[in-house]
Amino acid sequence: MANEITVIPDGHVTTPRGFLAGAVRAGFREELSKLDLALLCSDAPCTVAAVYTLNKVQAAPIIVTKRHLKNGRAQAVIVNSGQANASTGEQGLKDAQAMTEIAAHKLGIVDAADVAVASTGVIGSVFIPMDKVQKGVERIELSTTGGRDFAHAIMTTDTRPKHVAVRFGDYVIGGVAKGAGMIHPNMATMLCFITTDAPVAQTMLEAALCEAVDRSFNMIDIDSDTSTNDTVLILANGLAGGEMIDEAYTSGESFQAALSYVCVHLAKAIVGDAEGGTKIIEAVVTGAASLSDARKAAREIVSSLAVKTAVYGADPNWGRVIAAVGNSGCHMDEAGE
Repeated sequence: MANEITVIPDGHVTTPRGFLAGAVRAGFREELSKLDLALLCSDAPCTVAAVYTLNKVQAAPIIVTKRHLKNGRAQAVIVNSGQANASTGEQGLKDAQAMTEIAAHKLGIVDAADVAVASTGVIGSVFIPMDKVQKGVERIELSTTGGRDFAHAIMTTDTRPKHVAVRFGDYVIGGVAKGAGMIHPNMATMLCFITTDAPVAQTMLEAALCEAVDRSFNMIDIDSDTSTNDTVLILANGLAGGEMIDEAYTSGESFQAALSYVCVHLAKAIVGDAEGGTKIIEAVVTGAASLSDARKAAREIVSSLAVKTAVYGADPNWGRVIAAVGNSGCHMDEAGE
């Protein structure tokens, strides 16, 4: 349950058992002196689940990752920042696939299909410099503390890394995210990678991730834009042992609560780091006819430019809030008590 969740100080994506990460500066953008190429891997094959942007334009890494994760298994992720590998055609697909093969060779993973790939940065016909990927991956040193560098490497316009880890029972969930602009419900310009040492059935993992994302990343807004590369991915290696967590197992509720906590924490960190942001708005809805209606109302409130300008100007105009709720499509009884 939620009250069993313990936040681990300075926890990160390699805090759960059996996960390693590392990052280097490969130089994807010469003007930026930052880590920009990273690997995350597990000592053992993982159950995996993911959700992606709903934008009709989907970047090459998403297409390749979807193909690789069809069997619900994976063991590693390779990520770059600075160039999105979006709208890059057939060459972009070849480059994304090649990145998984380079990572698999580095890690000693037999099948590159067990590697997911993600990119974030400039959208457009800019190709990934594969020579820099090859040389950069060779220099990556993996460690149990590498989650900190991983968090820095996936940043673009972020001003600070975003990571968290929690313990529930005998298990740990760690997470890392990036995002500061082009943020809107139905996923945003963001990447999020989550790890756990709990043994979780794939169907349970997929359902739990969808629920956690609906509670978190699908409820935030900064500028009403969504992008082409957005991915939330979770790896469960089961190295903590114990009974398999599935829909019928009592630990499923604790796992869902812990996963949702991690996602909500990271979603709030994204909003708190918003490009040009000065205030954080949180909409709490009570008395709704359904959870769906409550979410409609909350999303409309936080997305409303009228509400945002009122909050920015410190003008307590509740009329703008009620107007937003009325525009949300939820069932509303204005005269009700």
